Amino acid sequence: MRGLRIVSTGRCLPARVVTNDDLSRLVDTSDAWIRSRTGIGERRFSREETAWDLCAGAARQALERAGVHPEEIAACVTATCTPGCSAPANACMVQAALGLPEDIPCFDLNAACSGFVYGLETLRGLLAVSERKYALLVGGEQLSRVLDMSDRSTCVLFGDGAGAAVVTLTDGPWHAALGCRGSADLLRIDGAGPERAYLHMDGPGVYRFAVEALPACVRTLLERSGLTLEDIDWIVPHQANRRIIDTAAKRLGAPVDRFYQNMERYGNTSAASIPIALDEMAEQGLLRRGQKIICAAFGAGLTWGGVLFEW
Repeated sequence: MRGLRIVSTGRCLPARVVTNDDLSRLVDTSDAWIRSRTGIGERRFSREETAWDLCAGAARQALERAGVHPEEIAACVTATCTPGCSAPANACMVQAALGLPEDIPCFDLNAACSGFVYGLETLRGLLAVSERKYALLVGGEQLSRVLDMSDRSTCVLFGDGAGAAVVTLTDGPWHAALGCRGSADLLRIDGAGPERAYLHMDGPGVYRFAVEALPACVRTLLERSGLTLEDIDWIVPHQANRRIIDTAAKRLGAPVDRFYQNMERYGNTSAASIPIALDEMAEQGLLRRGQKIICAAFGAGLTWGGVLFEW
């Protein structure tokens, strides 16, 4: 089966910026405490924006930058663990907002923070059997809706936002590694019920899993591709915590400056973190055609996954 090429990217973020100092007025924390343990300085929380607004905004920008018309889209997948509602899916509302064709699959995919890389591999399969050339992948989250703002161990970590990519099939290199170690003990978001849904996290447990899973995923991709770390131009990891990324880089023996990081501005946006990072990198001119990129993630349910491809 052929690989994927990212044609263009886009992002959409809430207007409201919440700094560490803002949160220190709600819980017993400080800017220095949060930065030293996570690398996060601020994040975005939605006020008037809906999940559908964020996803459609990022997707519209990606389409415009690609010069691709809505009728050319073969499928629309939104990776999210915080959809606007249980039904309809965020992807269905993106279809309506952008005027995508009505005869294409549009659905949400929940692999938590690993959702964007799961979505890339999913769309590779869908494009292989479609007569249309392009597909649309969105990672969008409103994690502020499920945060307990009295719990300083979680409320300081997460943010809202959406990133999107227009993708197409290519004969270029493509390697994927996806997996799961099913568990609800370390990180979960409660579902619909009589009580408000909240995010619960065992921080030390998540850290131990992440610093194992991220290097292992990168090594698997290198082994499958026959490449070495020196062949890779950028590793774009899930933006959960600077200490996790620094530790993963150390275990891989790789320079940490090859790992793109932007959690300082956005916090952990789950499935949106990798596409937001890719869009920033593209805007800054850091991504050039022919570069070899690894995107790797880990998330709730103990999902993990990565893709190695050519930009």
